[in-house]
Amino acid sequence: MSFETAIEQWRDGERRLREAPPEQQDALERVTARITAELRRRLGGAFTAEELAELYDEGTGWATDLAVSTAPDHPYAWDARVVVDAAFARYLRRAVDFAGGRRRF
Repeated sequence: MSFETAIEQWRDGERRLREAPPEQQDALERVTARITAELRRRLGGAFTAEELAELYDEGTGWATDLAVSTAPDHPYAWDARVVVDAAFARYLRRAVDFAGGRRRF
């Protein structure tokens, strides 16, 4: 998957998270934060937007597993289109080649 495709999905995840019902926000944010922490562990220090997109393309089953273990009683918080994509969008901001909402070349 190209970076351009991935970032659109990630931004949709952030939008879905923002638009989620208020009573779901706490669990969704908790899961998103847990996935973001795992991204930090997996990618370490400096990383590029392309490396993040490659990790996403390799599969995100691990992130869904984290969602289930983090919020076992809240199945709505397992929706990868929300929590996984939002976590990747948030972590993208830390990429060494990303600033101002776009990649620097």
